[in-house]
Amino acid sequence: MTESDRIVDADANNNEDAADMTLRPTRLADYIGQDALKHQLAVFIQAALARNESLDHVLLYGPPGLGKTTLAAIIANEMGVHLRQTSGPAIEKSGDLVAQLNELQPGDVLFIDEIHRLPKPVEEVLYSAMEDFYIDIVVGEGPAAHPIHFTLPPFTLVGATTRAGLLSAPLRDRFGISMHMAYYSTKELTQIVNRSAHIFGLTIDAQGAGEIARRSRGTPRIANRLLRRVRDFATVSGDGTITQAVAASALTQLQVDDLGLDTLDRKILHLMIDHYAGGPVGLKTIAANVGEDEQTVADMYEPFLMQRGLLMRTPRGRVVTPLAYQHLGLTPPSHNMDLEV
Repeated sequence: MTESDRIVDADANNNEDAADMTLRPTRLADYIGQDALKHQLAVFIQAALARNESLDHVLLYGPPGLGKTTLAAIIANEMGVHLRQTSGPAIEKSGDLVAQLNELQPGDVLFIDEIHRLPKPVEEVLYSAMEDFYIDIVVGEGPAAHPIHFTLPPFTLVGATTRAGLLSAPLRDRFGISMHMAYYSTKELTQIVNRSAHIFGLTIDAQGAGEIARRSRGTPRIANRLLRRVRDFATVSGDGTITQAVAASALTQLQVDDLGLDTLDRKILHLMIDHYAGGPVGLKTIAANVGEDEQTVADMYEPFLMQRGLLMRTPRGRVVTPLAYQHLGLTPPSHNMDLEV
C-alpha cells in the first residue's frame, strides 16, 4: 500500500469527487463543526452585504480534508456571487492568473487551493490584484515588450493551504481574514456521518455512526470515505444496516484501528520502537525506513499521531510516547515512562 492508497488519506480522491460533491453543504447553517470560525464568518459576510461591498480576502489553513473547499463555495453562496476555482500548481505563469481574474464579475469569489504552491512571479502579480484591484503585466519580448494595465472589479480571494508557514509574509498580510481549521470532535463527525448516511439513503444506528466517527482521524473527508466503504461491507455481508458491530468489523478488515491508525501509522511507530528504542529519531531516518519522502511524513502522518498523543517532537528528533506503547499493547522502556502525553 502506498501513501496515496490509504483509506485514511485526507487528500482528495478523484474517483470520489462526484460523491463528495453531493455531501457538501451549501450554506453556513448546514455546515457542521468549526463553530467559532463559522460564527465569525457569518458576521463578516453580513457586514459586507450591509455595506454592499465584496468580502475581504480570506485565508483558510489547516490539515487536509477539513472542508476548506466547501467553505469557499459557501462564502460565494452566502454573498450571492459566482465561484471560480483553481489551484496553485495549475497557475504556472502570470498569464494563467490574468485569465482567471479576467473572468471575474464584481464581488465574485476566486478560490485558490494549495495557494502556498503559487510560483513567485505569479504571487507578485497577485499583490496589486488583491490590494488595489489591478494588475500590470508585460506583453512581448525585447524591443516589442510593453506593459498592459488591467483594472479589476472588486473580488474576494479565498486561499486555502495545509502549510501556512510556507506563505510569504507579503501574501499572508494581504488577507484581511485568516482562519485556522482544526480537527473535528467525535460528536461533530457523528453528526456528519448521520447526515451523509441520510443523503445516501442508508440505515445506520447511533452506535454505528459513532464507530465510524471515532476512527475518522478528526477529518470529515475520511469519515465520508469510511462510511462508503462500510456501506459496501454492510451490503455484501448483511442487510445493508450499519450497526456498531458491522462498522467495527468492516473497519478492522480495512486495518483501521479504534484510534483511526492504519498500517502505515503503525509501521512508523513500530519502526521507532523496534529499531530505535522509541526515539529520538530524525525525520529523514523515519522517511527513509518507511519509503516516503520527508515532507509526506511531516504533513500526512505526524500531525495526527501528535494530535493523538502518540508521537512527540523534541530538539533531538521524534519520540514515541507511553500512550503509543499502550495502544500497541507494548510495555514502554523506563526512559520513556516520564514523557508527558
